[in-house]
Amino acid sequence: MRMVLRRSVVAAGIAGMLLAAGACTSQQSPASNLAGNGATSPPSIGAPLPTKPPATADAPLRAGESFETVGLSRPFKPVPPPGATDEYRCFLVDPHITTTSYLMGSQFLPQNGAIVHHAILYRVSAADVATAKAVDAADPGDGWTCFGGDGVGAANATLAGASLGGWVGAWAPGAHETLLGGKFGYQLQPGTELVMQIHYNLLATNGQPGETDQTQVRLRLSQANNVTALQTMLVAAPIELPCTAQESGPLCDRNAALADLEHRFGPSAIVTVNGLNLLCNFGQAPKPGTTQTCEMRVRKAGTIYSVAGHMHLLGRSISVQLDPGTADAKTLLDLPNFNFDDQGARPLITPIQVKAGDMLKVTCTYDASLRSKLPQLKNLKPRYVVWGDGTSDEMCLGIVTWTAS
Repeated sequence: MRMVLRRSVVAAGIAGMLLAAGACTSQQSPASNLAGNGATSPPSIGAPLPTKPPATADAPLRAGESFETVGLSRPFKPVPPPGATDEYRCFLVDPHITTTSYLMGSQFLPQNGAIVHHAILYRVSAADVATAKAVDAADPGDGWTCFGGDGVGAANATLAGASLGGWVGAWAPGAHETLLGGKFGYQLQPGTELVMQIHYNLLATNGQPGETDQTQVRLRLSQANNVTALQTMLVAAPIELPCTAQESGPLCDRNAALADLEHRFGPSAIVTVNGLNLLCNFGQAPKPGTTQTCEMRVRKAGTIYSVAGHMHLLGRSISVQLDPGTADAKTLLDLPNFNFDDQGARPLITPIQVKAGDMLKVTCTYDASLRSKLPQLKNLKPRYVVWGDGTSDEMCLGIVTWTAS
């Protein structure tokens, strides 16, 4: 039962579990081994996203590398479900892999940044491509609706300590090209294709369709035989953020907010909320509050190279610690002023070795009063916020890039 719930949590919430490993400055922090984690400016609250694709990365091609650009073949107009303002749409794209290759970097080029909230790349093996094509054919229009995952099954994983086998790249505001130094990449076997999942946010139009998007992604590929295969590991915590003392309304009741969440995203969204409470709070009554945390054990030995943190617009701070409360405790990520528009992964100055049984802890703090200040949220009714796929919902997620021993 516990393993089933672990898998359900990831399957239901994976659509919003993103990292965007972008360029970041290296700033020595003796106490925590962090690179570029110190935040000195106040958090952004509602700065508009760019409406033009970002400039291509400055990093030149290295020996044996080549670029391949894939993406939407024509403009797509997102149409959220009735009563919702978010659509998750998946598109199958073919990078034409004919020999064992490695994805050394990826740079998303969101054509319409006003409506693209984030994007994720999932790896689909040659054996699963027919299934993906069948899923695509069964959904009218380009691509398919994919709340809670890629809709194919490539995102099959458990939480801390297991690799997220299908996830090989992502973009969020502030990110540029995913590019780690050294010989590291995600392995792509011949015939592998990619699912590009895009979260479209239509809060500005209250869910009414209008604008189109034609996002592309530039892949940095290598056929070198000395590349170490990367993996992705997730550490998630529940969200139990009540309305402020100055707010009131029917959705300030937790049960009503859960019913609204299910209406917008389906029963799997409730599985995520309940599963996270079981894993992180051992199934006790949820604990409302502005700060939430969760500890999860690493299940395989390996080496951590970078860490990212993901929250939505009410997020104030996020941290990820290794073995907290012990003599070997290390802070892997510390963002005291979380900025939604700067979610690039922070490479560690020195890679960290982990062993099976080590503990990873994520801590997130939120501020519900931002709801009345953010242009994107101030027209929404006050609500009790839980984990959800929508821009008006929240997430607490540490994303760890690592290699298994």
